[in-house]
Amino acid sequence: MRIAWGVMGYGRGHAMRTMSVLPELMKEHEITVFTAGDAYEVLAPKFPTVRIPMIGYRYNDRGRHSLPKTLAGNFGPVADLLFKGAGTAQVDREFAERGIQLVISDSEAWTHRAAQRLKLPRISFDHVGILAYCKPHFPPDLWALGMRDAYGYRALMGVPERILISSFYPAEPAYPGVRIVGPMLRDEVLRAKARRGDYLLCYFNKGEHQFLPHIDRALRLLDVPVVIYGTPYVGKVDNLDFRAPSNEAFVNDLAGCRAVLSTAGNQTIGEAIHFGKPILAMPEDAFEQRLNASMIERMGVGMAGDLKNLTPSDVDRFLANDESYRSHMREHARDGRAEALDTLRRFIAELSVARAPEVARRARKPMGDALSV
Repeated sequence: MRIAWGVMGYGRGHAMRTMSVLPELMKEHEITVFTAGDAYEVLAPKFPTVRIPMIGYRYNDRGRHSLPKTLAGNFGPVADLLFKGAGTAQVDREFAERGIQLVISDSEAWTHRAAQRLKLPRISFDHVGILAYCKPHFPPDLWALGMRDAYGYRALMGVPERILISSFYPAEPAYPGVRIVGPMLRDEVLRAKARRGDYLLCYFNKGEHQFLPHIDRALRLLDVPVVIYGTPYVGKVDNLDFRAPSNEAFVNDLAGCRAVLSTAGNQTIGEAIHFGKPILAMPEDAFEQRLNASMIERMGVGMAGDLKNLTPSDVDRFLANDESYRSHMREHARDGRAEALDTLRRFIAELSVARAPEVARRARKPMGDALSV
């Protein structure tokens, strides 16, 4: 089939999930990636990729999400999406020129909306769907925010014909056609061997905004080496070792660290659990990340922290309990990639069969009727 694969461009986690399954599926189907932002930089060198608009958070000087800046920065893209602007027209044109027959989307709104307009079957494949398409599992202090975000996601994306969710924790589906699998472990992750090092690995998904002076100060006061990814810096200062983006190097450092301090993205957490590395999760203001940090504590594999108020004592307290966190890892470690590939192949086959009678019916229509569809 000719498939459009939409990937949310904000951060690198969506791109990493896509890279874990896309090479195998491209052996069987003609796939074009539609994405933007960080994901475009990761995926475009490896796969046929079209750059499209993107909705994303904006930050204030304190490293937190800024509502005024986010609203202002996303006004144009949202208007394009809702009122069929130039970006929407581009996606429709690309779909027509490439003869797209099915859409798989990882939290990407333009390809979802194009599929709805063109009556193409859709498969949702992401982690955020665990909020929108599963029964609520939110802690009491996050319940209202969770219900709000679940409603908003369904309003933006709709309810696709098939839904595949990759998550480091389980949940109960609320819709038929929903399948939940474990984290997507990339080839680099599966090749690496876990080792017990003495350093703390830090990852910030938007370090240019998040790595603020109080974070720098807290990490320098630790009595352990610290390896840091996701900031604009490179080089060694005191006990801090800033490293440039690199998939292979990051995975190697993740496999060999003592523990992880990171923003609370699903992909990074799943990989850390695979290697048996305790996680100090520092969620962004987004509900999904706050829920991820809460689930880490509930599973006993780490601790939830506060990105805006991190202190050395927070990290020391986390590291003092690392053996306890490590003891719970094995029961939660999962590799969902093989199951995800099998599920995607089955979903594609089911939707191909279901669509065939409709395609044949349209082909038999007189030209005048066909043009009106």
